[in-house]
Amino acid sequence: MNPADTLSFWERDRFFSGIDVTIIGSGIVGLSTALSIREKMPTARILIVERGALPEGASTRNAGFACFGSISELLEDLKTHTEDDLLRLVELRFRGLKLLRKRIGDANMDYIGSGGYEIFKPEDNFFFQECADKMAYFNRLLSPIISKKNIFRLKENDFGLKNIYPQLIHNSAEGQIDTGKMIQHLLYLAQTKKIQQLNGLTVTHIADENNQVTLTTSNGWIFSSRQVVVATNGFAKSLLPQLNVEPKRNQVLMTMPISNLKLKGCFHLDKGYFYFRNVGNRVLIGGGRHLDPDTESTDRFGMTPLIQNKLLSLLTEIVLPEQKFMISDTWSGILGIGTEKKPIIQKISPNVIVGVRMAGMGVAIGSAVGESVSRLVGWSVS
Repeated sequence: MNPADTLSFWERDRFFSGIDVTIIGSGIVGLSTALSIREKMPTARILIVERGALPEGASTRNAGFACFGSISELLEDLKTHTEDDLLRLVELRFRGLKLLRKRIGDANMDYIGSGGYEIFKPEDNFFFQECADKMAYFNRLLSPIISKKNIFRLKENDFGLKNIYPQLIHNSAEGQIDTGKMIQHLLYLAQTKKIQQLNGLTVTHIADENNQVTLTTSNGWIFSSRQVVVATNGFAKSLLPQLNVEPKRNQVLMTMPISNLKLKGCFHLDKGYFYFRNVGNRVLIGGGRHLDPDTESTDRFGMTPLIQNKLLSLLTEIVLPEQKFMISDTWSGILGIGTEKKPIIQKISPNVIVGVRMAGMGVAIGSAVGESVSRLVGWSVS
C-alpha cells in the first residue's frame, strides 16, 4: 500500500488541499515570513511544516543576543566584504531587530537593552589596540544606521571578570532577549492570523512543476502547494544541495542560579567565537566551534568533551573566578553558515523561494529576511 493512502479524506481535504504557500521551517525566519505574507495576503492559505516537535535548528537554541556585530567581528567582515556590503549587512541586522521588537513587543520576549561588551585576553594587547583604534571609524560609519552617536566606547571591567585585558569595548546598542518567549509569541501570532502549523513533519523532496510545487514527506505523504518557501537555514542543504550554506553546530552551557552575580549584559570573546551573558542570575556561555571545525560541521545535535571543557574553563578562569557554580543545562543548535554572511534570499525556481544562511545572526536578521522573502511570494490570477 502506498503510505500516502494512510491519509483519510478528511485529513487530505482539510490539511493538505488548496494550499497557497507552504513554509518549511517554523523558526524565526519561517514564522516571520508567514506573518509578513499574511499582512500582504489576508486570504492566502498558509501552511508551516516543521520537522521537530519544537522549531529545530537555532531559533530556540541560541544565546538570545540582540546584536549586530562586535568591533572585532566587523573588522573580520571587512576582510571579505566591501565597506558598502558591511553597511548593508549591519542595516539588515538592525532593521530586523527593530521589526522584531515592533512585531512582538519588548515585554513579550524580555528584551533588555543592557548593552554588549567585547573582552580580550591579556596576550591580545595588540589586537585590543587595533579594535580600540577603530571605534571612531565604526561610530562614524554606523551612526546613521543605528541613529545613535558613540555606539562604541571603552569601559572598565566592573563585572568581576578575571584574566582579561583591563578595558572592555562597550556596544551601547546591543541587547538580550528570551528566545523561548520570542518563539512562543511568534507561534501565538501565527495562530491568531489563521496560519496553519504542522509539527513533526519532515519534507524530504520538493519538485516545482506545472505551476505548482509537489512536496514529499518522510512518511510518504505527498501534497502540493502553489509556492514553497525553504526557511530551514542550517538544514537547507539536505533539501537543496546547490545552496552555498553549510550546517555548523554551536554548543551551550547554562549554570544554576548564582548569588550576587555581577555579570550583566552580553559579552563576546575571540571575534565572537565565544559568547556569554547573564540570564537573570544564571550565566549562559557558548561557542567554540572553531576549535574543532570538522566535527562541528554537522546538522546533528550533540555535545563534545573538547568544547564543553573549554567552555567550563572559560567559566572558571574568566567569567566566574573563585566562585562555585554548577551546570544545569547543556544543549546545541545548528547554524547556517556560508562563504559570505549575506543571507540567501531568492527564487531558485518559479515557485520555490529560499530565505537561509543567517550566519549566526538569526535573532537580528530573521524578521527582515522574512519580510524580504514575502515580497517574492505571489502569483498571477488566471
